[in-house]
Amino acid sequence: MPKTTKQGESRQDELPSTLERSDDKAQRTFAKAHDSAMDEYDDERRAHQVAYAALKHTHEKVGDHWEPKDEKGPSDAQAEGGRGTDRETAGGVDANASREHLYEVAKKLDVSGRSSMSKDELVDAIQKANDKASRDARK
Repeated sequence: MPKTTKQGESRQDELPSTLERSDDKAQRTFAKAHDSAMDEYDDERRAHQVAYAALKHTHEKVGDHWEPKDEKGPSDAQAEGGRGTDRETAGGVDANASREHLYEVAKKLDVSGRSSMSKDELVDAIQKANDKASRDARK
């Protein structure tokens, strides 16, 4: 099912729940990348992968929604590679951001123990906090 209308707007009822709570730019980025990938590959799973990869270049997951990143670019090792890449994903966390940025995101999410965490530990903690916030928002 297309994620955009004929006018190029995103279809709210076709978006993942975290994108429903995100800004218009995030919704359009995901929807247009998804539809383009469906036209190219005719494979729903692959279209979702392409759409999330495109979204992760412009946005990062913070809690139960996506926020614009300060700098565009891949968010993790998986997003840096192509289709054949088999690296761990950070689930929308901008793992390539500075430790200071990650600390501020963790602070926003009220992650306890954040001041003594390494960059990798902050990425993991933010990912867990994001997953919990998304689960709670769906209830």
